[in-house]
Amino acid sequence: QVQLVESGGGSVQAGGSLRVSCAASGRTISSYAMGWFRQAPGKEREFAAAISWSGANTNYADSVKGRFTISRDNAKNTVSLQMNSLKPEDTAVYYCAADSSRPGLSVTNSDEYDFWGQGTRVTVSS
Repeated sequence: QVQLVESGGGSVQAGGSLRVSCAASGRTISSYAMGWFRQAPGKEREFAAAISWSGANTNYADSVKGRFTISRDNAKNTVSLQMNSLKPEDTAVYYCAADSSRPGLSVTNSDEYDFWGQGTRVTVSS
């Protein structure tokens, strides 16, 4: 079992930056692909970014490409999402997830992820 705890959410004005992080416990995440998903009010959860176990492969939703950067530190058992040039439409609860089935890839399908955190809220005001 992997326990995931997100942190770093908060409120920011449009154009600002936030960094959300995910701390894992229970097992090392070095054998997992990791992803960030988000769910806006009244909408379904959607993919934001993913990273393979080594960090060699990353993938981003078109809506965040060029603004968000996913990274990981396997030694510290953490994954982060740096969010720049934030827009009001980035307002959502952000979830960290771990996928054991295809760790060498940056997985975009939420159904493939085995473990999920509780989420951290990000609010971007205009």
